[in-house]
Amino acid sequence: MEQEQTMEKSSPLKNEAWEWVKALLIAAVLVFFIRWLIFAPFIVEGPSMEPNFYTSERLIVNKIIYSIHKPQHGEVVVFHATKDKDYIKRVIAVPGETVKVEGDKVYVNNQLVDETYLKKALDDAAKKGIPYNTRNFPEKTVPEGSVFVMGDNRSNSQDSRDIGFIKYDQIVGRADLIFWPFDKISFVHFK
Repeated sequence: MEQEQTMEKSSPLKNEAWEWVKALLIAAVLVFFIRWLIFAPFIVEGPSMEPNFYTSERLIVNKIIYSIHKPQHGEVVVFHATKDKDYIKRVIAVPGETVKVEGDKVYVNNQLVDETYLKKALDDAAKKGIPYNTRNFPEKTVPEGSVFVMGDNRSNSQDSRDIGFIKYDQIVGRADLIFWPFDKISFVHFK
């Protein structure tokens, strides 16, 4: 009789333990799929995206967004610049568009781009009487399946002006959220 009571008591504990193991396994599988297939963390390195992103900030990159639609103007993308290095830059022009950079002015299809995300930096440089951007780019057409990207820190960024157009298959995803440091938690603005 005592043995039966012991078995009955251990059975609910065993069941509860098994439920916990199943829940943890399901959570681990979900984390794996979310982390590797849908979202990925990215750490900003270097000053090329200042004043909007700074070294050591951590971002969430949406890896599936470009299976739904193509990169758009102003979106911040992470891409494979080399075999071992990913860059973060802003999409300036998309396939078929012409792009030209002259000083602080960026033209897409001969239209001046309104870069609201750089307004304060451009205004501050103008007040000091210095150009914000010291690197130009002659007019070129973005090839099919590629984008033209630039860092927000125009004079201190290795971007499409140096490494050329970025092919869609190089793009990891779109930066959607700053999650570190905690005082800077916010969604990434594209316009």
